[in-house]
Amino acid sequence: MVINNNSRIIPQPVTQAPQVRQGSNIATNKTGFGEVLQQQIQQQSDVKISKHAEMRMESRNIKISETQMERIKNGINKAQEKGVKDSLMLVDNVALVVNVKNRTVVTAANTQELKENVFTNIDGAVIV
Repeated sequence: MVINNNSRIIPQPVTQAPQVRQGSNIATNKTGFGEVLQQQIQQQSDVKISKHAEMRMESRNIKISETQMERIKNGINKAQEKGVKDSLMLVDNVALVVNVKNRTVVTAANTQELKENVFTNIDGAVIV
């Protein structure tokens, strides 16, 4: 509404409401809630390996099998339940330092490096 100089109210034309297409949906992707939830759970349960740990594993010829990785995931879950932030994980003949919150392997050592080695900045140990 507009008021002119003579204090008269001049009606304004009505504008049209925005057109909404039939069948349109706010969520345009085809991923359902259940799928998104599963993806989030999967991401949170994955174990990442830092560049430093990758280099250590390669130089020390450390290979982690699928079954060992599953054991590491379970170990991280247990450490998380206990409130551990950084853990030393012993998997067969391999020692891993893991940041539990980020689910990231920070470094790795094999049995040769374990002798007379001191691990610092950990607040828990898990044998898996």
